[in-house]
Amino acid sequence: MLDLDQQLEWLMQGTDDVISPSQLRDKLEKSQQTGVPLRVKLGVDPTAPDIHLGHTVVLEKLRQFQELGHDVIFLVGDMTGRIGDPTLRTSTRKQLSADDVREFSRTYVEQAKKILDPDRLTLHYNSEWLEPMRLADMIRLMAQITVARILERDDFHNRLTEHIPIYLHELLYPLMQAYDSVALRADVELGGTDQRFNIMTARQIQEAFGLLPEVGMFLPILEGTDGIRRMGKSLGNYVGINEPPQDMFGKIMSIPDLLITRWAVLLLGEDAETWESRIATENPRDVKADLGHRITARFWGQEMADEAQDQFNRTFREHQIPDDMPVIDLPEDPWLIAAIELVAGLPDMPSKQQARRMLQQGAVIVDGSKIAIFDTVTVRHDSWVRVGRRRYYRFRMK
Repeated sequence: MLDLDQQLEWLMQGTDDVISPSQLRDKLEKSQQTGVPLRVKLGVDPTAPDIHLGHTVVLEKLRQFQELGHDVIFLVGDMTGRIGDPTLRTSTRKQLSADDVREFSRTYVEQAKKILDPDRLTLHYNSEWLEPMRLADMIRLMAQITVARILERDDFHNRLTEHIPIYLHELLYPLMQAYDSVALRADVELGGTDQRFNIMTARQIQEAFGLLPEVGMFLPILEGTDGIRRMGKSLGNYVGINEPPQDMFGKIMSIPDLLITRWAVLLLGEDAETWESRIATENPRDVKADLGHRITARFWGQEMADEAQDQFNRTFREHQIPDDMPVIDLPEDPWLIAAIELVAGLPDMPSKQQARRMLQQGAVIVDGSKIAIFDTVTVRHDSWVRVGRRRYYRFRMK
């Protein structure tokens, strides 16, 4: 069992900031003395169906609290999710339907269990206490903070400056999230560095309701596969933890070399100096392959990670097409079709505009030959098409 100083050092490792380390130490010490575990909270708004690697930075820290015997609360913001967190937004979020939130909540919870121990996890939905709130309860909550304080946050301030509308329901978001910490009597709350305003507001509201303020632990935000912007589904630079192992490994192999060490530190909890030394003395491609294999194995197991790496090597190092690829039914053999219609009709192609862009970039190959946007393509039984670097499809007659 780790002593108090060792626990504190382990929990703070990899964090960007903690408000405050002395309060965290006091809470850990009290927990040790009384035998009452800390209540550690993570709130997630289900605004999309997938959890990606960026989310796992915080989830791994939660798992550390579990290993120390503390109670971890995975809070699904099914009510706050209908508003949408205004953090870093330059416009009002589209409100999700209750059905969307319910479905996204289900997939979030199942995916989170890939990292967290489900037997040591408490699940809550904030509709449990937010939905029954009366107007009098809401007025009491709103009386604990000023409009000036809410408008201090950069996203609201910038929108005011640029005359972009801010709606009243958006101003309620940080209050609703703060009240979650009151309802749960949270001792610690985790979040990305972008959640500083929301968590600091929660500390203030807890004190107003006569509770000790929670400790805020802020984790770094993971850059996406482009190496520049934060990982996000809307930016197309994400790696979902439910993606097939071949796709996961392939995406990781596409990240710029400068991200290798950072991903190893944030996703694997590794020492930065070790990875920097490896990059300096080994082929960075091999180091990246090790990173991709270890991350893929984390979610899919050793055997499937091995298969993903082998397929990647066959496809991209030996220029072979994969043995296993999605099959598309062929309406006739041979099939003559315009290139743009062929690509736009492929699974996972979001739009005709994207199909046109892929053709213009020379990123579409049929049976080994690159096709152009105005080509007419002949597709036969057992023909294959590659879109970009990783997506393959094979055509078959029924």
